[in-house]
Amino acid sequence: MSTLRIGRTIAESTPEFAPLPRPPQGAPNVVMIVLDDTGFGQLGCFGSDIETPNIDGLAAGGLRFNRFHVTALCSPTRACLLTGRNHHSVGMGFLPDIPIGFPGYNGRIPDATPTLPRVLRAHGYNTFAVGKWHLAPRWELSASGPFDRWPLGLGFERYYGFLGGDTNQFAPELVRDNGFIEPPRTPDSGYHLTEDLADQAMRLVVDQQHATPGKPFFLYFATGAMHAPHQAPREWIDRYAGRFDAGWDDWRDGVFARQQTLGVVPAGTALPPRPSWVPEWSSLADDRQRLFARMMEVFAGFLSHTDAQIGKLMTFLERLGVLDNTIVLLLSDNGTSAEGGPHGSLNEHRFTHDMLDDVGDTIAHIDDLGGPRAYNHYAWGWAWAGNTPMRLWKRYTWLGGVRTPLVMHWPAGLDASGEIRSQFAHAIDVMPTVLDCIGLDAPAGMHGASLRPALTDLAAPSARSTQYFEMLGSRAIFHDGWKAVTDHIGKQLTVERELLEGSLDFGTDTWSLFHLDADFAEADDLAAQEPERLTEMMELWWAEAGRFGVLPLDDSFIGRAVALEPRPYMPAHRTRYLAGGGAISEDALPPLGAGFLLRATVDTVAPGALCALGDWNNGFALYVQGGELILTVNLFGAITRVAAPIRDARVLGFDYRRGRGDARTLVLTADGDDLASAPLPADLPFRWQIAGGGFTVGFDRGFPVCDDYEPPFAYTGGLHEIEIEVPFLAPRAAPPAAETIARALHHE
Repeated sequence: MSTLRIGRTIAESTPEFAPLPRPPQGAPNVVMIVLDDTGFGQLGCFGSDIETPNIDGLAAGGLRFNRFHVTALCSPTRACLLTGRNHHSVGMGFLPDIPIGFPGYNGRIPDATPTLPRVLRAHGYNTFAVGKWHLAPRWELSASGPFDRWPLGLGFERYYGFLGGDTNQFAPELVRDNGFIEPPRTPDSGYHLTEDLADQAMRLVVDQQHATPGKPFFLYFATGAMHAPHQAPREWIDRYAGRFDAGWDDWRDGVFARQQTLGVVPAGTALPPRPSWVPEWSSLADDRQRLFARMMEVFAGFLSHTDAQIGKLMTFLERLGVLDNTIVLLLSDNGTSAEGGPHGSLNEHRFTHDMLDDVGDTIAHIDDLGGPRAYNHYAWGWAWAGNTPMRLWKRYTWLGGVRTPLVMHWPAGLDASGEIRSQFAHAIDVMPTVLDCIGLDAPAGMHGASLRPALTDLAAPSARSTQYFEMLGSRAIFHDGWKAVTDHIGKQLTVERELLEGSLDFGTDTWSLFHLDADFAEADDLAAQEPERLTEMMELWWAEAGRFGVLPLDDSFIGRAVALEPRPYMPAHRTRYLAGGGAISEDALPPLGAGFLLRATVDTVAPGALCALGDWNNGFALYVQGGELILTVNLFGAITRVAAPIRDARVLGFDYRRGRGDARTLVLTADGDDLASAPLPADLPFRWQIAGGGFTVGFDRGFPVCDDYEPPFAYTGGLHEIEIEVPFLAPRAAPPAAETIARALHHE
């Protein structure tokens, strides 16, 4: 009942203030640590011999869930964590980078969905997100937003990190709150992203606690690790020299033995045999063994370095006096990644364009692995071993893709220390569990259930008995201790279609059936013995798919780009870019794959970069140096260079002339005249997949496209503007936006 009374004077009036949101008495802080592409067997507390003492310390002082499940891909899992809903139901059936026009795949968490940061803010929490985001559609990642699905738009009060799926650990494209910024230091001064993220997280928390001591906070801490590129300071990598020389077969056996000793894998678990698509280590040539072992040394150093930053954050919280009453949740968004292919990759961008690295070239660059000159990923034999005792990996709904570690640490709320819980759990159960532990009611409509009973009772039943899985056409269903899963591979990548065993067509899929209560690793297929149960499980999957917005099924990876939604704003066929601004997001540029003309208007010809996109892993740069106008195009590490002497000119540029078939030419121009040309051996990609920066005008940033210069290499001759003309966007053609994009993707 209101006590507000307004009289003629203050003496005759009674004030009343609107109630402020307050958390429950003694409400804990929440720190959610989300690792990327980390497998079930890669943490020390889950059986690995990779050194993760700080994560292991959290497990020793808390709980490990050994039947925790995710969605098999990063963005969908993160959507589950922050909404308590299945990923298709919130538009995140796949990556938001390539949204398509169906509700389950539009890449947009609905505005009306209560997110965990929104709910906690409404109850008096401060909310911070630090690190990888990857929850905003591709066309919403530019400096103009819209910002509705950036971290601040979904409920966080502060943000520091990167918006895409991966980034260069030495030269990331960073965002603070709603604006792009440059990293605080350079690689030469020792900058590394994970260290920066930990420092920024600590700064956000200490400022908040100084201003409002004791006020609870929610920190979402999502590292770029362990996603490619696997990059770490050299001293962390070299400490693992020689540790993996025995190979992935031997290493997997060691992990499995330790898992059984630790109890994270039940006694009697059968270890599935090495599949045909992973070569036996002893069959590999010596130079390949040396290369693949070094790749794993790099990964291990990267993981231990990440663990050290987590330890730094935990030590800080302890020194601040808040760690005991902080719920710390640590998990991985999916199982290990095989996106390096069977041979690993010096440049992981090649994977997204269905390319395999040349092993000889990678061996020649073995000393670059883990450093700023590489964008590397290990061979998929290590991905298989890293998911011990499961098979397959990220993007597939077999356990290797959807079962990952979960560690929970909360001294003030948990009596358990080092115990293991085997109840079925899923990413959608995390939000209701957090709210239950705080003492808050869960919003209506969440699909998950609280795991709190299992926190204190080893024998508590699982919170839910049914969960569907779907990713890129790979499908599975868990129900009452059983799991059915397809062998579907589909149209993902050529190398997987050629090497992996499985169905390429929905109509010929084979379903397998496993009794997970007795078969922890999906080793014993009971489909032939239990045909009626399998039929019921398959029918249940279709029912759940209809209920949660999974349909229509689409098993393409790169092919989804053809169905890419029209841009809300398509640049004109001639677009001007002025000097003096920051990097322009790649996604704000017009489609360049079908051919374009680029012109730079200058006062005088002088040294410097006229424009650049990307770095020495992928991109192009136009610059003047040594009296020459130079264009360097770097396609996944392969250089094409065109140069011509230049003296007096006011308009410098180049054409990418895309003809029929394999006709593609780079032509340097000055004041309307052709100066020099060179054939381009491959098409420009429909998307450059630049992870280290956008398009810069009058300078370069981060790492260069080639070794001719060092950023920023600012242009010194007075640059007025860059104009990009895309002929097929000219008004005379005027195709619909969707047709325009499809043509660009197909280079028509």
